[in-house]
Amino acid sequence: MKTKAGLTRFHNCHILREGQIIKEDLWIRDGKIEDPEKVFYVEQLQADVTVDCEGLLIAPGFIDIQINGGWGVDFSYDSENVDEGIKKVSKNLLAHGVTSFCPTMVTSDVEKYHKILPQIKQTDGGQHGATVLGVHLEGPFISLAKKGAHMEEYIKTPEKGLQTIKEVYGSLENVVIITIAPELPGATEAIKDLTDLGIKVALGHSTASLAQGEQAVECGANLITHLFNAMLPFHHRDPGLVGLLASSTKKQVFYGIISDGIHTHPAALRIASRTNPKGLVLVSDAVAAQGLADGNYRIGPQLVTVEGGHAYVTGTKVLCGSTAALDSCVATFKQSLDCSMEYALEAASLHPAIALGIDHRKGKLNFAYDADFVIIHPESLKIKSTWIAGECVYKCDN
Repeated sequence: MKTKAGLTRFHNCHILREGQIIKEDLWIRDGKIEDPEKVFYVEQLQADVTVDCEGLLIAPGFIDIQINGGWGVDFSYDSENVDEGIKKVSKNLLAHGVTSFCPTMVTSDVEKYHKILPQIKQTDGGQHGATVLGVHLEGPFISLAKKGAHMEEYIKTPEKGLQTIKEVYGSLENVVIITIAPELPGATEAIKDLTDLGIKVALGHSTASLAQGEQAVECGANLITHLFNAMLPFHHRDPGLVGLLASSTKKQVFYGIISDGIHTHPAALRIASRTNPKGLVLVSDAVAAQGLADGNYRIGPQLVTVEGGHAYVTGTKVLCGSTAALDSCVATFKQSLDCSMEYALEAASLHPAIALGIDHRKGKLNFAYDADFVIIHPESLKIKSTWIAGECVYKCDN
């Protein structure tokens, strides 16, 4: 089951395609999904390898656009072993069905950005781990009032727009998403310029009004970072950033949401998904404590306590990210909403692909797309195997 070259046929399976689960074979060649009619009638070829999926479900690989680390690795802190840390996390993510991800750096000092960012390269996935799509920078251009677990002394204002951002981050070469509080001085100009550079702008850790959020969307922002968390609560006179889910702006706004059973109440999940179903993007927001047993740890400059599978700033009940991987979030999401299997899976694959603008090659099982997919149990959603570019990169032993 590790074949990559040649023509491979997956049969006795159901596949998720165009919002529907259908009983159909999946054909793979040279890392891409093939059109079987072309293979049969034009090329008149037979499969080199046939994989019996034993009635399991094939879905597009999961894409995590916000993950801060895991298995003891913190993407924001250790500037000496960046490559080693990225490899460790990307390898472990394969067991959770994640085929692509955005390593996320939270608010840090300028020196950390200048040292770490050039070392996180966009990298194709394979046996070594999931594809690195590029970095998500969450801070330091955020609201002090909504800093959450971010370090106050490093928070900054983009007063000179893109100039300030470049001074703080250094190289933007490997950056694909930047989270900004849109109400800050200089933020509007920064959002326009970042969008022109092809970088996606997310709104978050913010006290912005709905009007400020709508202005940011008009300037190019298309994402909200972990909806409901670190922003003003919904108010009927001014719903704040939450109101973007149902605002009059004609642009599709995507919103990351943490469905780990603690960050977002099931009722809030239902409200968001029913208000703006196409924009919902499941994210893990996992921290270095992901994969670690309960106990006290130092994660970057902070002491963190893992308790009952959740991570808190030590001595408080302030959440500092999730410890749940994306496959767990998908299962919790489906259970909380009692939604269709198709919708739960697309929220972790198709939706993030569209939000990043890579849905022409990832997030679907359409012909000519990258053969990144998971084979899962159709009821338990347990990951049975993970595939990248048509190669089996993880297989469950039981």
